[in-house]
Amino acid sequence: MTGTVGSRSSGLSRFSIRPRLAPPRPDPWSLVFDLLIAGLINGNAYALVALGLSLVIGVANVVNFAHGSLFAAGAMVGWLVTSSLGMPLWLGALAAIIVTAALGWLINLVAVRPFAGKAPIAAVLATIAVMIILDNLTQIVFGPEVRRFDSGLPDITWQIGGITLRLIDVVILVTSVTLMLVLAGVLRYSKIGRAIRATSQDREAAAQMGVPVARVQSIAFMVSAALGGLAGVLVAAYFTTIAPTQGFQIGLAGIAAAAIGGLGSLLGAVIGGLVLGVAEAFGVGLWGDSARQLITFGALLLVLWIRPEGILGKKTVRREPLTGTFFAQARPVVMRRWQIAVLIALALIPTIPGVFDGYAVQIGVQILAFAMIALSMTVIGGAAGQLSLGQAGPVALGAYAAAMLTKDAGLPFLVAAPLAGLVAAVLIALLNAPSWKLSGHYPAIATLATGAAISAVLLVATPITGGGSGIAQIPLPDIFGIQISSTTQFYALGLGILLVLILLVHRLGKSHLGLTWRAIRDDDVAARSAGIATPQYKSLAFAVGGFIAGVAGAFWAAQYGFVEPKIFNPNLSFQIVIIAVLGSMLRPFGAVLGSIVLVGGLELFRVASETRLLIYGVVLLLLIWFRPQGIWTLPLPFARLFRRKDAGTPVVAEQSASAGLVGTLAGPGAVPEADAAGGEGTRS
Repeated sequence: MTGTVGSRSSGLSRFSIRPRLAPPRPDPWSLVFDLLIAGLINGNAYALVALGLSLVIGVANVVNFAHGSLFAAGAMVGWLVTSSLGMPLWLGALAAIIVTAALGWLINLVAVRPFAGKAPIAAVLATIAVMIILDNLTQIVFGPEVRRFDSGLPDITWQIGGITLRLIDVVILVTSVTLMLVLAGVLRYSKIGRAIRATSQDREAAAQMGVPVARVQSIAFMVSAALGGLAGVLVAAYFTTIAPTQGFQIGLAGIAAAAIGGLGSLLGAVIGGLVLGVAEAFGVGLWGDSARQLITFGALLLVLWIRPEGILGKKTVRREPLTGTFFAQARPVVMRRWQIAVLIALALIPTIPGVFDGYAVQIGVQILAFAMIALSMTVIGGAAGQLSLGQAGPVALGAYAAAMLTKDAGLPFLVAAPLAGLVAAVLIALLNAPSWKLSGHYPAIATLATGAAISAVLLVATPITGGGSGIAQIPLPDIFGIQISSTTQFYALGLGILLVLILLVHRLGKSHLGLTWRAIRDDDVAARSAGIATPQYKSLAFAVGGFIAGVAGAFWAAQYGFVEPKIFNPNLSFQIVIIAVLGSMLRPFGAVLGSIVLVGGLELFRVASETRLLIYGVVLLLLIWFRPQGIWTLPLPFARLFRRKDAGTPVVAEQSASAGLVGTLAGPGAVPEADAAGGEGTRS
């Protein structure tokens, strides 16, 4: 698919830890024990990854999405030392620990430390940028292909009852348990361990007591990365194969394990990893490998809904809108009507036959499709201040609903598309409803799990969705008797849908509903104190965002004529977030601009096919450093300058209206002085 972050060579093939089972035996208890052992070994790998993630979350309050990339990098370094150079396994593990620890220090330096004290979404996006860089750099260095990992260990086995244990099984179990005990001892009894625990409990108080917080954070990242690298070597040695593209899925599984155990809890990370490993082993043994993702993220959602803080997590998690403080440092660019008319006229040029070739128009269609999806984040993030990491879910729901409505029910596209949007809106609102009792990082992780679970359900619901084969031969759209078949016609259709959706978002932003959403975005606590039913309004924001994403999914299905579950993977969700934030979620045009830069900008690097995603990752990281509020914004000093020249701009009106609604605690119609000046009266 042109211009997508997820289109990595040989794909981001799903990371798959498959239980290594002996041939089926008549004794069911032997099979149960085999599955249990396989699950515990798999769970050890998850636990090592989750341990590193929880350590970083506790110290830096950041979910490191590049952690899975460290797993893959460690595995490849281990392969180079053991299989390529013929060195012993312990030396390969040591080399992986050293290399990944250095990478962990670097990740903290470039992707986390620069955003200390700022909104968490900045560091989240920076770690996603680093993930893109590391994944593609690893593929460039080692090549994307799967290769054999030779541990060099003798082929020794032990038969215990009906269970067969290999030497590598024992090595993994002993290494993992020893490492966890050593880490627990260091954290409990050593000076650096006490510093890490103090920083995790209260960062500001630890700094006041003389704890070198910055140094402690660097050490935590290095230890975390080393655990991920070691896990990569152990898993590669166990399954005897490895590829540099396998880190993404293990990273997601590690996040799931950490959240199940309780974010920030090291013991919870171990328990979560083991629980997840055993659950996957039994689930795959019963229903096959296609059920793995459903088990992983279904278990995560179940735990979060029943026990929001995880098994051993703290109940008192600080509540803070994840994107709320992200918008206080800039104001959106406001266009006049004639400027909007000029932009629409420019967008219509590709519809003129012969102006652009088919390839350029096809890129335009891709830009329009991704702009529609990113527009849903303008409502969810820009208006309501929430972060959705699973926006591929409603896109998938809309695409499949439209495919079935047009192919099976015979409905015309103009009827099926809004119906598909309604299906996506209702389902996504219901699935996300239990998440509003969550706080901190948990709501965003819950949206990630929801999106991944939707894709997993589409994969296993074969009688309805076609399973892995998807739905093909989706009818071409018929608009008022004109069948849409050419690229130019699809561009015109996509542009029309995008303009309607932009108008919808614009009108909602100007309504009382939009004012209420902005109040929640600016200060969730103050909004609730003012009597606003924040869970219901958040759910409504997700429903509206789901409708927009569902309509975009309908256009997606009509454009390609084919849908399958693997298209709507978590990578697509990450890309949607990046597009939305890159352009700015404060105005609908930000989604369009972000799509032009991300989807269209990738084509500028097509001449360097092997390095273009690497280049893009670097560019994205630089943009997050210098323009984290998005391209379509003005920094506050410039916003104040324009305000002085034109005191009645909508920029100031928007800020004052939002502050006025939240500021009802200070009296009817009260507006904080800083806010009335278009300044920083909201949380910074």
